[in-house]
Amino acid sequence: MSPRSLRYYEEQGLLDSLRAASGQRHYDGGHVRRVVLIQAFFGAGMSSRTISEMVACIATTRPESSVAEHAREVMDRERVRITDAIEGLHATRAALDELIAINEEYLVRQDKRGSARNEQLVMHNPCARRTRADPLAGSTAPDQ
Repeated sequence: MSPRSLRYYEEQGLLDSLRAASGQRHYDGGHVRRVVLIQAFFGAGMSSRTISEMVACIATTRPESSVAEHAREVMDRERVRITDAIEGLHATRAALDELIAINEEYLVRQDKRGSARNEQLVMHNPCARRTRADPLAGSTAPDQ
């Protein structure tokens, strides 16, 4: 973790630090856990503002009810967004798996026919030579 990132987290209200008399920042295990959590939230596509709204109730052991309620609303909203994103990624992976299988079948057929593999790959679109449903368009293309 770079000092610049830690300063940014402090500027955004996501992290606080213990300061030595000389002004040097010190972090304990709780700070490290918070940084890991913040990085996970950023990795999930959350903005620093959203993260600050969620972690506001972590900063104190007894936040005001309105702060805790708002944080819960933000957390619920982000959970729905992440769940939707995961479902979309699963669908995208399934479509990619289908295209990989189609491509592999094509390459195996070409190898069995003893054709020059590079010529065939240039001359024919492996994704158009199939009998399976098109995972992107939802249609079926004839086998050529």
